[in-house]
Amino acid sequence: MSPSRIAIAAFVAAAGSAYAAEDTKLVLENKIAQCQGCHGIPDWKTAFPEVYRVPKLGGQKADYIVSALKAYKSGERDFPTMRAIAAPLTDDEMQKLANYYASAAALSAQAEKK
Repeated sequence: MSPSRIAIAAFVAAAGSAYAAEDTKLVLENKIAQCQGCHGIPDWKTAFPEVYRVPKLGGQKADYIVSALKAYKSGERDFPTMRAIAAPLTDDEMQKLANYYASAAALSAQAEKK
């Protein structure tokens, strides 16, 4: 293979890798936004299946969030909206979401002190 073809192949591989990383980041940001729609609004209440306060995710331990998402996905926890949201999540996505909300607790606690 000629040096120019090797260089082009390397460039294409690097560009594809950067695109995949950016795509993964965008997917995670979209999933976080989906969670924020209910869990990110202070004192948010929902009316399905009954009126109740939606739990805050920031401040929860990552292991707890992963465990809860897996329970929703398997049907062990029965809440139709959460089951539908958790069903397509991979274990890796669950862990990344959990890590985000576990670390968000420290940031929100610092903001409240100011």
